[in-house]
Amino acid sequence: MDLLEIMKRRRSVRQYTEEAIPKESIEKILQAGLLSASGKNARPWEFIVVQEKENLKYLSECRVGSAKMLEKANCAIIVLADSEKTPIWIEDASIAMTNMHLMADYLGVGSCWIQGRGRMASDDIASTEDYLRNKFLFPQQYKLEAILSLGIPANHPIPRRLEDLELEKIHYETF
Repeated sequence: MDLLEIMKRRRSVRQYTEEAIPKESIEKILQAGLLSASGKNARPWEFIVVQEKENLKYLSECRVGSAKMLEKANCAIIVLADSEKTPIWIEDASIAMTNMHLMADYLGVGSCWIQGRGRMASDDIASTEDYLRNKFLFPQQYKLEAILSLGIPANHPIPRRLEDLELEKIHYETF
């Protein structure tokens, strides 16, 4: 399968089976994140792999209305970045998230990007970042970008079609 096919197939998957994700697949997904490009090769990211059901349930409360699927996920990866290493930690962490998202689909693992930065936990008191820091104990200089939910898809959304692309969004030389 070529990269464009993977990109067409990659869709957010929020429903998972009970089947465990092979350890080798999780390792490859993490390797894809670690291989990501970053400004000035700063590589500011850190990943917290969450697999215990009790911790996944806790994670499912990290966002107002958007993280419930984590309770049924097989795994989640919390993506952080060291804000003291680079001012473009958001971009660098987003590239790592994208690489892991694509690798997951390539391996037949469903994934969903759950935005964490700038969001509130379901208790509507703490930020998502502070809610997670309380449990997973990451230092203050590490900022939350997002969480990647992972599981074997219960069903796979229909792939995108090239003929449906909005080509009018492409501009050459000037807008």
